[in-house]
Amino acid sequence: MAFTTREGGRLYWRTDGNAENPALLFLNSLGTDHAMWDAVTPLLTRDFHVLRMDTRGHGASDAPQGDYSIPMLAADALAVLDAAGVKRAHICGLSMGGMTALEIAAEHPGRVDRVIGANTSAAMSSQAMRERAALVRDKGMPAIADAVLGRFLTEGFRARKPPALGTTRSTLLATDPQGYAACCMAIAGMELEDLALKDKLSRIKAPLLVINGAQDISTPAAEHGDLIAAAIAGARTVTLDAGHLSAVEAPEAFAGAVLAFLRAPEGNADVTAAREAIFEAGLAVRRQVLGDAWVDKALASRNALTGEFQNLITRIAWGEIWTRPGLDHRTRRLIVLAVTASLSRWDEFRLHLRAGIEQGSLTLEDVKEALMQIGVYAGVPAANTGMHHAQDILKALGKLD
Repeated sequence: MAFTTREGGRLYWRTDGNAENPALLFLNSLGTDHAMWDAVTPLLTRDFHVLRMDTRGHGASDAPQGDYSIPMLAADALAVLDAAGVKRAHICGLSMGGMTALEIAAEHPGRVDRVIGANTSAAMSSQAMRERAALVRDKGMPAIADAVLGRFLTEGFRARKPPALGTTRSTLLATDPQGYAACCMAIAGMELEDLALKDKLSRIKAPLLVINGAQDISTPAAEHGDLIAAAIAGARTVTLDAGHLSAVEAPEAFAGAVLAFLRAPEGNADVTAAREAIFEAGLAVRRQVLGDAWVDKALASRNALTGEFQNLITRIAWGEIWTRPGLDHRTRRLIVLAVTASLSRWDEFRLHLRAGIEQGSLTLEDVKEALMQIGVYAGVPAANTGMHHAQDILKALGKLD
């Protein structure tokens, strides 16, 4: 664990990935901590030196008394970069973290390469934030937990992902009420003339990506993200099928959008950036599901005949379908096994079965039940052949005597 101290409080931070790679700093939202980026970080460490911190008043960072401000939080982030020995970084923040990222880009342009503001705003309702701060100071975090979680995550995601909901709830409830309230006041303070973030947007010269959530009811794009993008020349936008915590609900798509933006040459048209975002999201998921070794082999084998097809399936199958939040990867893999066995696509069947067993997302019981189901609905011959293939793979991997 690493800490740096600034203005009466310790700030927790950590790094992942090769320090020789370009630095990418993540800034968390109100009511979360650095762990909100847990699912995104592994998808980016091949390319970036990822830094994460707990915002003042959150997580393992201290919660000094008094109100905070967005410039104060920006100075905290720069102190973490200094402690890590990083002079310039890409900066990505979500919600309050996005406000902080925009503040850094506007006021400290020499420290920023590219900036990403996700599910964020340059002007929130000051009255609402002041009322929330007062409620938390009076009643504690449980008084707002249900309402906040309802705005953080879509109803569908909450139903599908009880563990993720539980983690998000636990983090919210563990947040220091003083720190949470002080950060509410930081957001409320953006309306003050000398702190007005919306009036600073035109100063931002760094390339900017705005990530919106199609189901975000806290910072809907039309009222927040789109206004930020309109105020900054050349800003790009991407909309994900997610709620407010888009990095939690759709980490693969989020990471893909980040990768495409940070890799893209300046000046690319939005349509090109969008295609690249889909490709990168697909590539990240493809690696996650099938493993680096197989994907590297497939990409290395591209030629004049197969190259465009490989890119197509990476964008469409992996970037459009496998990144959708409706089903988890285990469920999708079981569906693939059922379809490929039914159609006698045995190469694909073996590929997904082996990867699932190796990665621990499938068990012998899962495979047996899937093949029993296949026998009923697709026929005994398909299930029988599938049993033979599965038996070979399970024995080779030491999962069957």
